[in-house]
Amino acid sequence: MREYLLVCVVAMAVTYLATPLVRAVAVLVRAVTPIRERDVHSVPIPRLGGVGIFLGFAAATVVARQLPFLKGVYSSGQMTGVLLGALIIVTVGALDDIRELDWFAKFAGQALAAGVMAYKGVVMLQVPFFGTSTVLPGPVLIGITVLVVLVTTNAVNFIDGLDGLAAGLVAIASLAFFVYAYRLGFTYNPANVFSTATFVTAATLGCCLGFLPHNFNPARLFMGDSGALLLGLLLAAATVSLTGNVDPSSVSGDQLTAALLPIAAPLAVLSLPLLDMVLAIFRRARAGQRPWEADSLHLHHRMMRRGHGHRAAVLVLYLWAAVVALGTVSIAFYRGWWTVGITTAAVVAAAVLTAYLPSLLASRSRSKRL
Repeated sequence: MREYLLVCVVAMAVTYLATPLVRAVAVLVRAVTPIRERDVHSVPIPRLGGVGIFLGFAAATVVARQLPFLKGVYSSGQMTGVLLGALIIVTVGALDDIRELDWFAKFAGQALAAGVMAYKGVVMLQVPFFGTSTVLPGPVLIGITVLVVLVTTNAVNFIDGLDGLAAGLVAIASLAFFVYAYRLGFTYNPANVFSTATFVTAATLGCCLGFLPHNFNPARLFMGDSGALLLGLLLAAATVSLTGNVDPSSVSGDQLTAALLPIAAPLAVLSLPLLDMVLAIFRRARAGQRPWEADSLHLHHRMMRRGHGHRAAVLVLYLWAAVVALGTVSIAFYRGWWTVGITTAAVVAAAVLTAYLPSLLASRSRSKRL
């Protein structure tokens, strides 16, 4: 655990220190988000924050390679693939932040990054299905791998609409996935808690924590597509490297854990971004729009229309993400009345805050004025 803590701290520190420099570069190259109808900011804000996040992740990989236990993660070549995929996708995102690429160029860049990762070993070797591993033909598994990357990167990109929202949600997702992967490592025979998934999620958590002070409302820098696509790719890499490489029959826990956890945990961790993306695709298709055409009907837009302030909307969505992701992982490994009770109470609290927080704050404000 100490090695993962060091990786997280290094990623956080480098990201935090590099981000102001990246902001200066963004201003210099005019990578600035203009004021658009669907946006909530009132002044142009520089973007390109993904470059700072990438520098933090790259620094963490350099440090990890020198550590006695984590250096073994590099033997399979997967980490090289993740780093190369991250470099490709942050480059594509940075170009979009500066020049605004068309959808096809960004899609091709995402597919290329996924292909490079698959070539270096970050690929689904099997599909866990209700306690058994289903082995499919190689091209099909590579196709599933690319699909996971495309879905995850775009899901994070879709949810990136408020200051600090995407970075905070990915931090929560990374923490939940790290707990899942680390705890799952103890169920193997023999136990092994050092894996690509645990390292990637620990480093991603650190990167998000280092970026958030610059990005939380009022943001001084947006992550842009360079950041959203990069964070999505890192979550996808963790999902593929763990879910697609674990035989449920090797898990020494009960049958329910072996059957459901490999699928339920990744879906729970990414539930909010995935839900927002699915709703957006259906909504736009029904309206006759292309799926990639932006609108102002995302979950965060709806929260603000209910009367939530910028920060309140972000914090309530953080709560929902934590309840679903951490609640699912907790119940899977520590089933009992107390985990179910705490998770249920958290769901109720999130629902109440979502529905009534604006009116409660308005009533409090009126009482202060009287």
